[in-house]
Amino acid sequence: MKQIILGTAGHIDHGKTSLIRSVSGTDTDRLKEEKRRGITIELGFASIDLPSGLHIGVVDVPGHEKFIKNMVAGATGIDVVAMIIAADEGVMPQTREHMEICSLLGIRYGFVVLTKVDAVDEEWLELVTEDVSDFMQGTFLEDSPIVQVSSVTGQGVGEFINTLDRYCMDLPERPALGLFRLPIDRVFSMKGFGTVVTGTLASGHIGTGEPVMVYPSGITTKVRGIQVHDRAVETSEAGLRTAVNFQGVNKYSVNRGDVLARPDTLISTYMIDVELQLLESNERPLKNRDRVRFHIGTSQVPCNIILLDREVLEPGDTAPAQARLERPLACVRDDRFVIRSYSPVRTLGGGRVLNPAPPKHKKFRKETIEQVTRLLDSDPETLTADHIAMAGYKERSFTELKVLTNQTDKTLDSALTILLSNRTIIQSERSERRFVHYSTFEDFRAEVTAKLSAYHKANPLKNGMPKGELRSKFPDIKTPRLFNHLVNLLIKENEIAQTEDNIRLAGHRVTLQTDQTDLKENILSIYEEKGLQPPYFKELPKLLGAKPDQIKNVLMHLVNEGRIIKVKEELFFHADVIADLKSRLVDFLSKNGEITPAQFKEMTKASRKYTIPLFEYFDAENITIRVGDVRKLRRQS
Repeated sequence: MKQIILGTAGHIDHGKTSLIRSVSGTDTDRLKEEKRRGITIELGFASIDLPSGLHIGVVDVPGHEKFIKNMVAGATGIDVVAMIIAADEGVMPQTREHMEICSLLGIRYGFVVLTKVDAVDEEWLELVTEDVSDFMQGTFLEDSPIVQVSSVTGQGVGEFINTLDRYCMDLPERPALGLFRLPIDRVFSMKGFGTVVTGTLASGHIGTGEPVMVYPSGITTKVRGIQVHDRAVETSEAGLRTAVNFQGVNKYSVNRGDVLARPDTLISTYMIDVELQLLESNERPLKNRDRVRFHIGTSQVPCNIILLDREVLEPGDTAPAQARLERPLACVRDDRFVIRSYSPVRTLGGGRVLNPAPPKHKKFRKETIEQVTRLLDSDPETLTADHIAMAGYKERSFTELKVLTNQTDKTLDSALTILLSNRTIIQSERSERRFVHYSTFEDFRAEVTAKLSAYHKANPLKNGMPKGELRSKFPDIKTPRLFNHLVNLLIKENEIAQTEDNIRLAGHRVTLQTDQTDLKENILSIYEEKGLQPPYFKELPKLLGAKPDQIKNVLMHLVNEGRIIKVKEELFFHADVIADLKSRLVDFLSKNGEITPAQFKEMTKASRKYTIPLFEYFDAENITIRVGDVRKLRRQS
C-alpha cells in the first residue's frame, strides 16, 4: 500500500490546525504555550483514514514567520500539500513564503483549501477565490482545485477528504531506494521506554533489533521498538511517520536535524556542492561568501555560500555553488534544501544537492565548474564514473557511491558492471567493493615510470628502487593495500618488475662502464682469494686504489647479482665460498647433530670476528638454529 504524507502550509491563524482536527479528530497543538496563545509553534502530527482505504500521515506546520525553520523541517518528506488560505484574509506574506519553500523543496502535488468560508459573504468569497486563482498561476498548484471549507460548520470537509483521496490515489509510488534514512524532527523520552525520536522515513526500511547510527555525531545503538501512527510495529518503510525507541541513548545526545541511518552508510560533511536557485522575489542579489541559514532535511545550519562561476547571483538566476557549513550534517544527492537570510529573516532560495561530500573548491576554476555542472544531469554510468574519478587515490566504496549518486543497488550495480567491462574503472578491493578510476591508474603509471627512470639514471648500478622508498613518494595513497594493487597491475602489464624488495622498470638492465668492469673483476678476485677471511669494506679502497663510493656501487651490484654475499654491515664474502662452507656445515651437522663454536672455528680456519657473523648468517638463513652454546641443523619443511 502507498505510504503518503500530507502537509499543511499557509499563513498564521488561517485554520490549518482546526482543519486537521476536524478531519482526523487529533489536536496537533500539543504544547501548553500553543493552547494558551492559540497559535501553532511546533510541528504537529496526525493521521487520516481515506475512503479508498489509504491510511495517511499528516504533518501540521506553524504559520508564524518566527517559526519558518520549524515549517521547513516539517515540510521535509511531504508528498502532497494542502495550501491553507483563510477566506477572510486571502493571500498573506507567509502564504507566499510557504509556497516558495514548497516549490524549492520539490513538492509537486497539492491543492488549495479556502478556510473560514462561514465568516464571509458570497460576494467576498468570489473575490477571494479569484485572487487565490491569480496567486496560483505559475506555481505547481496552477491547475489544482480550490476546496472551500469551514471547520466550524463542517461545510466542505467531505469535499476536502474526497479531493485528498483522489490526489493520493494518483500519486506515483516513492522510488525504492535501499538507503534507510530518518531525518529526526522530534526527540523526547518516555517513562519505561527511554529516548524516542520521530520523523518521516525518507527512504529504505528499518526493523526492531537492527543497529542504527545517529549522524553526524556517530552514536550507535539498536532499535528497541517502532511505532507508526501510534501503533507498535516490527518494521517501518519509506513514507511513514515513524517513531523509534532507542536502547541506552540519552535524549540530550540526539537533536532535531540529526539523521538516523544504518552504521557507516552516510557521510558527515562540512561542505556540499549544490545547484542554487535565487528566488525572483528577492529584492537584492546574493553575493559570494554571503552567510545564510541552510535548511536541509530537518536541520538548520549556518553556512557561507561560495559561488563557483560568478561573484553575484541575481534574483531568478541559478548557479553551481558550494555550501560551507559551520556544523557537519549528512545528506545524499538530490536532497532539496532552502536558504534563508539572517536579518531580516527571509527565504532567499534553494535547490538540490549535487555532491554531498565534495572537496573544498576554489572559485572560477574552469575544471571545477565543469565537474560540478556535469553532475546536474548525468546518466548513471557517467555520474558513477565522475565520483570515482574525483576521489583519485582515496577510492570510492559501493556504500559511498550510493550516497553520492542516490541510485538503487540494482542501478548502481549495473553502472559499475558497465564501467568495469569497458575499463573505465578498476576494482581495487573486493570485500568492501572499492574502486579507482582508470585515469588515476594512468596517473600512477606515469608517475612510477618517471620516478623509476630518474632513479635508474641517478643509480645506474642499482638493480631497482627499494619498494618502501617508492611507496613514500605517493603520500596521497593512504593504504599499502591500494599501492600494492596498483604496483601488481603494472607488473602484470610488464611495465615494471619486482625483485625481492626492489622495483625497477621492466626494461632496465645494469650495465658497467669499462673502468667499473675492471673494478668488478678485481673485487671478485680479492674475495675469492681471501676465502673465509676477507677484508672488511673499509680496507678495500687501499687494496683497490679506488674511492669508497665507486667501490660500494660495484660491490652492491655484485650483491644484487648474487655473486657476493653480504653477511653483515661492512663484511662480505664470495658466493662460492659461502656455498662451499654451507655444504660442509650441513654435512657435519647431518652426521654429528650439533657443532660447537670451537668446531666451527676449526672448520673455517678463521678467527672469531668471522665465525660469529657467519654463525648468525646461517641462523638468519634458517640453515642452523642456536641451542645453548651449540648450533643444530634447522628442520626443513
